[in-house]
Amino acid sequence: MIDAKTGAEPRSARRAEPRLTVVSGPSGVGKSSVLAEVRRLAPEIYFSVSATTRPPRAGEIDGVHYHFVEEAEFERMIASGEMLEYARYAGNLYGTPRKPVEDALAAGRPALLEIEVQGARQVRRAMPEAQLVMLVPPSWEVLVSRLNGRGTEDPEVVERRLAAAREELAAQSEFDATVVNEDVQVAARELLRLILGQDR
Repeated sequence: MIDAKTGAEPRSARRAEPRLTVVSGPSGVGKSSVLAEVRRLAPEIYFSVSATTRPPRAGEIDGVHYHFVEEAEFERMIASGEMLEYARYAGNLYGTPRKPVEDALAAGRPALLEIEVQGARQVRRAMPEAQLVMLVPPSWEVLVSRLNGRGTEDPEVVERRLAAAREELAAQSEFDATVVNEDVQVAARELLRLILGQDR
């Protein structure tokens, strides 16, 4: 509906411009579960696919799980500004190609990227208009319980994950919004609201 006096749409009726939303959060917070629910609720959202120099594992499909590229090509993409963010982990490079994200936004699709805090900082520098959202546990005790409850990792590994989680949670003030994952469906709906710009 157009306002007769101003000739403009009321704020609540305007469609928000699509934007890139970056989701970060500590190990054990439930990012995979929440993002899977977001994907189910809104399949039109573009989920960014990372590039990596590591070889594909059994069952992995190029362009679906990762974009698998040679190291020289990855280095070229970094040098030419084609990466929104990147990092080296366990001897391999991982990063987010810029063009697919920009193409999705230009086509009117919101884009979603799941990366670590350091990568989120790089995206903020490369694309200042991006929205950074941190997914957090209801409490520190819950996060500790979730990590210990996996029962699949040595205590030393759990301690390293908890140490990393402390650093990540300490960066909350750098993010535009925080979503508490106490219930996956509730957290997914809250994240979706932010992705679609329904907070504006």
